[in-house]
Order: sequence, then C-alpha cells, then structure tokens
Amino acid sequence: MKTTNILISGFGGQGVLFTGKFIAYEGLLEGKEVTWLPSYGPEMRGGTASCSVIISDSPIGSPLVPKPDILIAMNLPSLDKFEDAVVPGGMIFYDSSLIDRDVKRTDVKAFPVPATKIAGEEGMTTLANMIVMGKMLKESALFPMDAIDKTIAKVVSAKRQNLIELNKKAISIGSEM
Repeated sequence: MKTTNILISGFGGQGVLFTGKFIAYEGLLEGKEVTWLPSYGPEMRGGTASCSVIISDSPIGSPLVPKPDILIAMNLPSLDKFEDAVVPGGMIFYDSSLIDRDVKRTDVKAFPVPATKIAGEEGMTTLANMIVMGKMLKESALFPMDAIDKTIAKVVSAKRQNLIELNKKAISIGSEM
C-alpha cells in the first residue's frame, strides 16, 4: 500500500487550490483513494492559501497532511512555514523566482523552479503553478506524464477551455526542466 501526502501553499491567486484539484482529479482517474482539503484566509486573492492532497492505494482516515511527502511552496512564507514539516526523504518544489533562499534541510530533495520568471517569458503569467507541478510530476513519478491530458480537460472550467493548451504547455515546460 502506498500513500503520498502532498501540501501545496502560496498566496491566493497563485493557483494553489487549482494545483491541488488537478492532482486530486488525476488520482481519481488513476483509480486511487483521494482527499482534497483547501485552506485559505478570508481575503483569498493575495492572502495565504494552502491545499492538502492525499493519494493512496487504501482508504484514507483523515484529510489532514501534517507531514507532507511532497511540498510545493509558491512563496517564501510557505517555504518558511512548511519546510520543517516535510518527512525526511521527502521532496520540496519551490518557485525560485519568488523565493530568494535555498532549502535549508539536507535530508530532503529540493527542486528550485524559476516558474514565475519562465511563465512571464512564455506569456502565461498565471500558470507558474503548473510549471512547478510539471516538475513535481516528473520528479516524483506520482502519475504517468502521458495521462495528464484527460485531467486538464476535466479541471479547467468550461468557461476557460482556451487555457487547456496553455496548461499542457506549462506542465511540459516544468517536466522538461
């Protein structure tokens, strides 16, 4: 039985909840047990947002992720707050465009991704989260990379279907880093 605990954190508006939703949907499509637990302040956009996702081969007892196997930190306050919570041997993915320090721990694998910078250069300023997620999917091997197209079509809202190809491109850029 395998269980992966994932915590995604950043400012509201950085796509934290969308990233968690994507991972949760992909887990469902892979036939896994899944929990998705968003958390955000009343100000939402610009305030702190985090999302806990658990993907498991067996039933999940609690949606809480106090000790993530994988942390995606989209800003410095998130890395500062959750870096020490990651399990030894875990993985930390962070937006090095916005976080001006390295991961301090030596017992985890750290992956700096200049996602905001790349997203700006590629004309997809709102998709830095998907670039980081592409890197996470590649390094963690959580899901097969060729399975994500169906998931993107599911999680991108009907009003925003024009963003499906951009999301695919962002994930691809991250996975190729």
